[in-house]
Amino acid sequence: MVGTDRIRLALVVFVVLFAQVLLYPGVPDLLAALGATTSLDAGMWFLTAEFLGFVLFAGVWGSLSDSTGRRAPYIALGALGGAVGYAMLAVLPVVGITAFGAVLVLRFVQGAVTIAAFSLAMTMLMDLDGGHGKNMGAAGIAIGLGTALGAPLGGRLTTIDPLAPLYLASGLLALVAVLTIFVTDRAPKNHDGVAATLSGLKKTPVLLLPYAFGFIDRLTAGFFALVGTFYFRTAFGLDAAQTGLVLALFFVPFALLQYPFGVLSDRIGRVGPVVVGSGLYGVAVIAVGLASSLNAARVGMVVVGVLGALMAPATMALVNDLSRDTERGVAMGGFNIFGSIGFLTGIVVGGAVADAYGFLAAFLVAGGLEIAIALLTIPVFVRLKLEKQSLFGAEAGR
Repeated sequence: MVGTDRIRLALVVFVVLFAQVLLYPGVPDLLAALGATTSLDAGMWFLTAEFLGFVLFAGVWGSLSDSTGRRAPYIALGALGGAVGYAMLAVLPVVGITAFGAVLVLRFVQGAVTIAAFSLAMTMLMDLDGGHGKNMGAAGIAIGLGTALGAPLGGRLTTIDPLAPLYLASGLLALVAVLTIFVTDRAPKNHDGVAATLSGLKKTPVLLLPYAFGFIDRLTAGFFALVGTFYFRTAFGLDAAQTGLVLALFFVPFALLQYPFGVLSDRIGRVGPVVVGSGLYGVAVIAVGLASSLNAARVGMVVVGVLGALMAPATMALVNDLSRDTERGVAMGGFNIFGSIGFLTGIVVGGAVADAYGFLAAFLVAGGLEIAIALLTIPVFVRLKLEKQSLFGAEAGR
């Protein structure tokens, strides 16, 4: 049944994100355990290595699934590979391997395989009937819940053992590999091959619109994963567990509101949630950096979470609105490529700006870019030829 498969696929997305975010609050402590310094620079490279794997392999997995007409086996393979990768990271210091270069290589490989589970589970949600906003809302709430629960639990586990989040992440991804056995593959059959699939994607350049928003939205996510973590720990003297709770103030509303906001975008269209939501989101990000107290920063994080929930499922649904049925895997793979590049940019640029000019400057850059992309794309949305119910809203669902 569609409803059951929607829940199972959302659970896959949840586990992948939960496992990933378990590490974030305790990155400084984890780096020390893995043999690196607890500097901002080391954290930047640790997070970058994984997302470089995401960037380079999201499209590969997507095109492979489109050309073979199968997705579930690759999700299982990606989840199992991710489980092995996390476990090997945890084992490195135990067996005496402390070279940080080895850690980075392993992180890259782990990211390259894990992206298959994440991206293709989202693609399988796109294959379902019932409304693109509803299906992407299910993906969004899974993403949000995974990050919401992962941050505080990861912080708490880090205070017990910095390697504990790695062990838990490995076990959960192994369970995901088993879960995909019970999901029905509904991928449209496309036997034209990978090259033809990629060629077809080039004929839909309008996909660059949601890709641009995916890039900038994930940029702020990468920014908070690295700069936000160090900001809360440095500016307010928080430990890993306390930092995880502050990050959860963003992720909880981000999780709980994505499904209803996704359904809302089916009814009112994508423009308002994407454009208006992104502009206000950028303002809220800057407000967190301007906060004069921990309580003010906490309020700002809640606002950021609400606005993020407004725009995220509508942006993902727009990918589905614009892509061909037989190219959904590549379309969502492209979205995740741009998103992963954005995450990398948020880590690298945010880390560099914070290191050179301070945390406030970094918040201004991250929030300012979000506002800029919203303003620049308004004319593009106006000219976009898309079904009325998808763009500006009319009847819900398909």
